[in-house]
Amino acid sequence: MTPDYQKTVSVNAAPDTVFDALTTLAGLGAWWTRVTGSGDAGGELRFFFSHPDPCVMRVDEATRPSVVRWTVTSCDFLPDWVGTRPVFTIVPVDGATEIRFRHHGLTAELDCLDMCTRGWNHFTESLRVYAESGVGMPSGSPADLARRR
Repeated sequence: MTPDYQKTVSVNAAPDTVFDALTTLAGLGAWWTRVTGSGDAGGELRFFFSHPDPCVMRVDEATRPSVVRWTVTSCDFLPDWVGTRPVFTIVPVDGATEIRFRHHGLTAELDCLDMCTRGWNHFTESLRVYAESGVGMPSGSPADLARRR
């Protein structure tokens, strides 16, 4: 069994701030990409990148302030993602917060692993910066475009 992509990020922000960044349209758009839908449990989020069709995720769980779980239900430009499950576990640690991110199913067996690893490395950092400062590095931002070069 190949391990899933995992990343832990320390954030100087309250767990509720991180939770809001993962469940509100304004928060998600500020650190990741343009999005529509609902970040509430049972909702559906449609993430728009450079492809005309969105990457669609079902919100399996959104329990304030500790966990956000999604399942990818449709993603024409990254079909490897369909059925995978991004999970954000939010843990208070010594006055700060740890985001323990795991993308279940994003493994070495998938063709997109290198590209997706670089993307998640950038966007988890963008999430940290957004939670701490209110300004992230979402898709299409100067920082995102620089990492793609």
